[in-house]
Formats: sequence, structure tokens, C-alpha cells
Amino acid sequence: MIKTKSQGAAPSIFDALPDSAFIREAQLVQSPKRPDSPAPLPFSAPTLWRKVKAGTFPKPHRLSERVTAWKVESPRLN
Repeated sequence: MIKTKSQGAAPSIFDALPDSAFIREAQLVQSPKRPDSPAPLPFSAPTLWRKVKAGTFPKPHRLSERVTAWKVESPRLN
């Protein structure tokens, strides 16, 4: 299970979402463009995609031609 940065702090939006919800990359990882927004994963977007390619992180679902997202339960289980 991935520990969220919000554990021990105020709950994040990620913690409040049901397992069946979808979450996009920008909501999963910390972005240099949004340093103040909390992110549940402690690594960058390129690291996320390296982990997906290596099979150490679940593959996202393709919602449309240009939109991919993960079920909230996937990052919680890893």
C-alpha cells in the first residue's frame, strides 16, 4: 500500500474518493507547476511512467483518445 503524504495531516481529496473513482496523473504525483497541491505519490510523473512500464505500478485505463486515469483503488493497493 502506498502511504499518502496526508497521513497524519488533514485528509486529502484522494483519501475521500471511493475506490471506484478515477484519478488522473496530475492528481497522483507532485508537479513543479503546482508545488502547493498535495499529491499521494512521493515521486514525479516520469517516475510514475517508468514504474508503469516496468510493471511495478498498475497500468492506467484509457478513458478517451487523450485521457488516461487510474482507478483510485489501484494506487492504494500498491
